[in-house]
Amino acid sequence: MGKGIDFDQLKNVLIRGTNWIGDVVMTFPAIAAVRETLPKARISVLVKPWVADLVRMHPAVDEVLVYERPGRHEGLSGILRLARELRARRFDAAVLLQNAIEAAVIARLAGIPIRAGYSTDARGLLLTHPVTLEPRVKAVHQSLYYVEMLKALGFTPSRAPLVLTPTEAQRITGGQRLVRLGIAGRRPIVGMAPGAAYGPAKRWFPERFAAVADRLAERFACPVLLFGSDGDRPSTEAVQAAAKTPLVDIVGRTNLSDAIALIACCDIFVTNDSGLMHVAGALGVPTVAIFGSTNPQTTYPLGERTVLVRRPVDCSPCLRKECPADFRCMDLVTVDEVYDESVRLLAAAGYC
Repeated sequence: MGKGIDFDQLKNVLIRGTNWIGDVVMTFPAIAAVRETLPKARISVLVKPWVADLVRMHPAVDEVLVYERPGRHEGLSGILRLARELRARRFDAAVLLQNAIEAAVIARLAGIPIRAGYSTDARGLLLTHPVTLEPRVKAVHQSLYYVEMLKALGFTPSRAPLVLTPTEAQRITGGQRLVRLGIAGRRPIVGMAPGAAYGPAKRWFPERFAAVADRLAERFACPVLLFGSDGDRPSTEAVQAAAKTPLVDIVGRTNLSDAIALIACCDIFVTNDSGLMHVAGALGVPTVAIFGSTNPQTTYPLGERTVLVRRPVDCSPCLRKECPADFRCMDLVTVDEVYDESVRLLAAAGYC
């Protein structure tokens, strides 16, 4: 019994997941806590379509429900349709990891009797078990932000480490993709993600990514894969144009599941603070993460083989989309630093 929740009565639980790739990875410890506390319950997770494949990889999840917006759940009529669909599943409780009021509205319309989450976004009256967001929680890593909410509700945190394991289908897909790309059997494989969705302030300079790619390709005679979505294409095209070495561009040419399969094939991943950074860290791929405007204390990648490259300056973290000054937080990060950390991680993996 925790905060009035009788866990013994919870047999069918809905979790409203977050909307973006990195945020989803950082909710995985919280999802594990729900499973730890409710080992026999059926756990369903409601998420947007572009992160559904990622959530399906979590071993605690029995079912992924897709919130098709844009699509059939768009607008007021779509929300009512979604609520009816959820009502028909007769959930005992909804754990709202997403902070928006919309998540609480949908759970209420679906008639879910227990609705728990942070009382943010003026949604406290819609929750049966609201949790006050304490100031100290805002300063912890985002993965703990969600776990702290569950602890306040009486859930037991899981001690299992966060490890994403590709499915057998993804392993096969990854191998097939390497064959089609003409790089099967070549090692090491370097992955790079030079984009970042939240504005240019999170992006290291394309010409420096290109310089690191050239030096690694020359030293190890290895292929370098460029990862990202269609929105990252300006960044990746700039890297490709600046590089002397031909890079393998798969930007916008894979769905998320296939991108995960290929990241899992990489021996190192060099990246800005991005969703794919969190995926690589969780997969256990050695990761060099470049931070500038964002706060590494709250969003560093979860993984035992990750290295942060960052130069502390008085205006960072500013959390801005665009730098209003001289972008020195990124300008001070040198090619040598990123290259040396990459070589060190590859050496630890036996490639030097």
